[in-house]
Amino acid sequence: MLRRGFLAVRSGLTEDDARKAAAVLADRALDLPELADARTVAAYVSMGSEPGTHALLDALHARGTRVLLPVLLADNDLDWGAYDGPGSLVRVQHPGKIDLLEPSGARLGPDAVLEADAVLLPGLAVDARGMRLGRGGGSYDRVLSRLERADAHPALVVLLYDSEVVAHLPEEAHDRPVHAVVAPSGARRFR
Repeated sequence: MLRRGFLAVRSGLTEDDARKAAAVLADRALDLPELADARTVAAYVSMGSEPGTHALLDALHARGTRVLLPVLLADNDLDWGAYDGPGSLVRVQHPGKIDLLEPSGARLGPDAVLEADAVLLPGLAVDARGMRLGRGGGSYDRVLSRLERADAHPALVVLLYDSEVVAHLPEEAHDRPVHAVVAPSGARRFR
């Protein structure tokens, strides 16, 4: 029910509102020390009404940051590929799922995320403890579990609209808190 509610609010945003928010989010995220100092950032390509990442991906790439983008596997786990600019993305239709923009280059394997200094996680909401509500597919829960098993500690950052930063969300045993949220009104750190 929570997911449907957040998605309904997102779907009510105009294209202009989403575009303006994406520009502000990119500026705020680029100022975040966790991203400013990162040599490698694992990110994602926003789709539909998600808080926009396109300007941020281009800015990170332009400053020389290595950007890794996910490639959805049949079991909902994620492989990774390097982002080499907007021309390096291809639209992929996954059976029974949404179309995604994915990197067209070589696949680097699911463990490539272990090289990231920061990981941008998609989400629908985050609460005052840093607990993130994802879309429910489990792909990023697997990423977080992979990082934990490898004792890797990148900065975990989620990009959201202001209304998606809430007081409390339910959590499950496998949920892990993020370190920061970036919203149009500003960034907030947890822990």
